[in-house]
Amino acid sequence: MNDWFAYKDGRSAGEVTKGGGVILRDDEHKLGARITLKRDINYISISCHIYKRIDHSRFFRMISDADREYKSMKSALGNMMIVIDAAAGDDIKVWEAISEFVRQFP
Repeated sequence: MNDWFAYKDGRSAGEVTKGGGVILRDDEHKLGARITLKRDINYISISCHIYKRIDHSRFFRMISDADREYKSMKSALGNMMIVIDAAAGDDIKVWEAISEFVRQFP
């Protein structure tokens, strides 16, 4: 089952952000997370947002590196969202899962 869908039905791709970056890929998880790949003037970034929890961004020089990491991070983020959902309000388990994700993708 695919728990991911294109954010804003794919309309956010190509948008220019307030900082002048261009959104290349933008996906949302049904359990409350978003991952965005953006090209800026001096870098490429991947931002992960777990709604009401955290924002975590990584920065790259090469689009090929960022694209590879986007795929890996998206998979791990989806798995983490399942763990968070199963934690059913146990904040320790939630923050352990988040901490592991940030350690895996510094």
